[in-house]
Amino acid sequence: MARARILVVDDEPFNLEIICDYLEDCDYEIETTQSGVEALARLEDAARHYDVLVLDRMMPVISGMEVLQRVKQHERLKAIPVIMQTAAATPDQVREGLAAGAHYYLTKPFECDSLRAVIRTALDDQRRRAELADRIHEHRVAMQMVERAEFSVRTLEEAAAVATTAALVCGRAEAVAMGLAELLVNGVEHGNLGIDFSAKGALKESGTWAEEVQRRLELDENRDKRVRLVVVREGERWHFHVRDDGPGFDWQRFIELDPSRAFAPNGRGIVLAKQIAFEEVRYAGSGNEVHAWTRDEEGGRA
Repeated sequence: MARARILVVDDEPFNLEIICDYLEDCDYEIETTQSGVEALARLEDAARHYDVLVLDRMMPVISGMEVLQRVKQHERLKAIPVIMQTAAATPDQVREGLAAGAHYYLTKPFECDSLRAVIRTALDDQRRRAELADRIHEHRVAMQMVERAEFSVRTLEEAAAVATTAALVCGRAEAVAMGLAELLVNGVEHGNLGIDFSAKGALKESGTWAEEVQRRLELDENRDKRVRLVVVREGERWHFHVRDDGPGFDWQRFIELDPSRAFAPNGRGIVLAKQIAFEEVRYAGSGNEVHAWTRDEEGGRA
């Protein structure tokens, strides 16, 4: 497997040196530049590919915010996860960055473990989305004949497979698969296994998240828990209903990305689902049920 390639952009050579030192023993291919202009030139070069962009917010000539906005408006580049590193961390500044598409934040000065945890999370998210996109093309035609379907999953692997398959009913399959995967994974992790926001953040930072998920899946109390998905065509829209066997959670805290959580490596799955996949996301009851709708576009039958 090819090494992940990371582009680090910061106008201060000392900051670039620190980041490179922090990542020295990681198996990444690191490129650096002190210029937003040069960063855009490299990013827009079709011969180059980057898996993560670590971007300083405050830079001369072209700021990090302008680079971020250009990246998110570019069809080929918009899926690259952007980690914004900044000393400008007021709620309004963070909110501006989140609105522009930076889902990961680091406040200068940051610790080595924090940088590594956020990069690991960004790469995990990117890899999962790439795998979903690859699977989508396999069963698209058959699934577009479906009017109603029901699925049941227990593991994160099953959640990814079902998200990919179920999303094929509609034209925007890749985007819906990513959003649906977030809702199903949330049902497994937070709903059935009880891994809350704080616990997942600590596990991600320590690199033990996958092991803890597997450990909890094997507990007797969790062996029979499932996350159920019902997909129904409703005229020109598709309705996705996800329900887990957990007690629910305080979903109101996560339906929007609070600037106070912008620096955490997790806690943005529901927001991503709303942004990239669904025109409406609505939680019910205690939070162990969620309804999402999307219009059938770009290749569906509607």
